[in-house]
Amino acid sequence: MTLLDRLRTDLDVRRETTGLRRDLVASGIQGPTLRVGREILVNFASNDYLGLAADPEVLESAQRALRDQGLGVTAGRVLCGTREIHGELEAAIAELVRAEDAVLYGSCFDANLGTFDALLGPDDAVFSDALNHASLIDGIRLSSARRSVFGHADLDELARRLAASADARHRLIVTDGVFSMDGDIAALPQLSELADHYDAALMVDDSHATGVLGTTGAGTSESYGLDGRVDVLTGTLGKALGGGAGGFVAGSHAVVETLRQVSRPYIFTNAMAPPLAAAALTAIRIARGRPELRERLAANTAWLRRTLLDLGYDVLPGEHPIIPVMLRGSLAREVAAALRREGVLAFALSYPVVPVGEERIRVQVSASHTTEQLELAAAAFGRAHAVMAGA
Repeated sequence: MTLLDRLRTDLDVRRETTGLRRDLVASGIQGPTLRVGREILVNFASNDYLGLAADPEVLESAQRALRDQGLGVTAGRVLCGTREIHGELEAAIAELVRAEDAVLYGSCFDANLGTFDALLGPDDAVFSDALNHASLIDGIRLSSARRSVFGHADLDELARRLAASADARHRLIVTDGVFSMDGDIAALPQLSELADHYDAALMVDDSHATGVLGTTGAGTSESYGLDGRVDVLTGTLGKALGGGAGGFVAGSHAVVETLRQVSRPYIFTNAMAPPLAAAALTAIRIARGRPELRERLAANTAWLRRTLLDLGYDVLPGEHPIIPVMLRGSLAREVAAALRREGVLAFALSYPVVPVGEERIRVQVSASHTTEQLELAAAAFGRAHAVMAGA
C-alpha cells in the first residue's frame, strides 16, 4: 500500500467512526457575537476572555502600526526583523507577569517547542502533568531530557517520581496554569513546595490565565500570591490579550537570554508582525488598567455556571471562564447542534481531544457578553435539557 493509499483508507475509517472535522468559517470582527454565513451567533467558543479582540483602542493601535511600520518585517529577530515595538512589548509582558525579562515568539506553541531543547540536556529530567497542552508535550519530546509523566494533579505520584530522579543534573516540573479542557487551576503552592524540596525548577504555561487571573491579570501565580516563584513562564497574546498572534517566555535574564541565543523557533522564523505587537501592547495596558473587566468576567462566569447547574447539567467545578458541561457519548454533539439552531455557538469536544466517555461542551465566557446574551444561552441550554429529559 502506498502512502496515499494508506492516507485515503485512514480517512475513510475516520469518516465512518468519528467523522471528519470541518473548520468553522466565520467573518467579521471577533467579539461576543460571530457571523457564520448568514447567521449571527452568540459566541461561547472563543478565548477572548476580556473582550479585547474587538476593542476600538486595540484595533486602532494595530491600524496605526500598519500605516507606520508595514505589515511584516520579512526577517527573523537575529537579522533585521527586530523593531522597537518588540522590545516595548517584551518589557510590558515582563512587567505584567512580574518577571525579570521576556522574549517573544510567533505563538505560544512555538515558545513551548523552543524552550526545553534550549534549556535542558540528556542529563536532565522533565516531569509533566498528564493533561498538559499538546505544545508542552511536543516541546518535551523535541528535547533530549528524560521524560516522566505524572497523573493529572497527582502530587503524590510527582513526589515519588522526583525522589527517584536523584541522578538528574536538573529537574523541571511542567504544568499548565489553567487546563484548557477541564478549566481547573494547577495547585501551584504545592507544586512550588515540591520544587523547593527536590531542588527542581518550575515551568508554567499560563495561556488561559494571563490577563484573566489575579488582581492585575498577572496570572495563576498572582492568584495564589506566589509572585516570582515560577522559573519559566510561557503564555500567549492570542487569548485574553487581544486575540492576535504571538507568544512569549518570561523568567530570569539568564533564561531569556539563553533562549535568544539558542532557541530554534526564535532564531529561524520571522519576527512578530508590528501591527500585532502594537495591538498586544495596547491590550496589556487595558488589561492592567481596567480591573472591572476581570470583575465582569467573574460575574458572568459565576452566573452562567450557577444557571447551568440549576438546569440539571453536570458541570465540572471551578471558577475559570472555561465551563465544561459534561455530556457523554453523542449527547455533546446533539446539544451543541441544538444550541446552534437557537443562535448559540459552543463546541462539542470528543475523542481524541478528550478521552472516550469524557465528551463535553466547552463553554467559554467573556467579559463582553451582555446579560441578554447570557440569558439567551441559558434558555437554549434549558430547552435542550428538557428535550433530553423527555427522550
